Amino acid sequence: MEKERILSGMRPTGRLHIGNLQVLENWCRLQDDYDCFYFVADWHALTTAYDDTLNIKNNIREMIADWLAVGIDPAKSVVFVQSKILEHAELHLLFSMFVPLSWLERVPTYKDQVQQFKEQGKDIMTYGFLGYPLLQAADILIYRANAVPVGEDQLPHVEMCREVARRFNFIYRRVFPEPRAELARIPLLPGIDGRKMSKSYDNEIGLAADTEEIKRRVNAMITDPARIHKTDLGHPEVCVVHKYHEIYNLKQLAEIEEKCRAGKIGCVACKKELMVTLDALLAPIRERKQEILSRPGYIDEVLQEGIKTARHEAAKTMTLVREAISI
Repeated sequence: MEKERILSGMRPTGRLHIGNLQVLENWCRLQDDYDCFYFVADWHALTTAYDDTLNIKNNIREMIADWLAVGIDPAKSVVFVQSKILEHAELHLLFSMFVPLSWLERVPTYKDQVQQFKEQGKDIMTYGFLGYPLLQAADILIYRANAVPVGEDQLPHVEMCREVARRFNFIYRRVFPEPRAELARIPLLPGIDGRKMSKSYDNEIGLAADTEEIKRRVNAMITDPARIHKTDLGHPEVCVVHKYHEIYNLKQLAEIEEKCRAGKIGCVACKKELMVTLDALLAPIRERKQEILSRPGYIDEVLQEGIKTARHEAAKTMTLVREAISI
């Protein structure tokens, strides 16, 4: 039987952090069961960083190196850059001719992000930002993907993509499947200050962080504010360090939690255990990334092959689209 197709991507807005790791590990698991297309969404990066493009090219290379270091296999998955496949833009344009403006205005994240950036002194009320969910739909449908791995916050975008496919198929003729959301059960990993992990908050731990960075970042983590002395009874449910133990230190979790509540382990010792755990987790990724970056031309070879395959598939879809629209 032919495998179903998966499509997913990431924006190259900065270095990847440990919060991205579980997403990438999920992508790796999907490689054996699906026909996977993974892309760097560089056009999407422009929706909020249109005035800061200097580092995009380098970010793309770093991101691809991270993907490969975690385990994305170019022999199993198509790895490519969005802007190298112009059919994405063509399909986005054609979709914009029949998608109602109200569909874009009702996307939950639109007003929220406009307000967030306004508070930071930046205006992102542009045509491109309003239309980015439609570009996402084109990204997915150009490969006629059957499923899209997403977190819960992206469900409205996948539903809109399904509506776009449905509307096209109704107005013209059936070309597109209605892709389903492949909901990834990925726990939210907070930044070291308890807020959402983000480069803009400077609260992240880099995916390729070295031992010193891990030590520095873990030492800065917010712990139980009620604990002044080591023997004070702890409340692990309010501690950022404990949230990391819940994800990365399951074998020792019950013991750590019990000691914390009983005042038998201090925050310094608890952080040291987390440092060791995170360093052991990230060290192989760090080493593989360095090996990948030391191979001249390797990333270019991976992208050239991926772009070739992506172009071929996108061209097939656009032939069907043009025939359906009669242009």
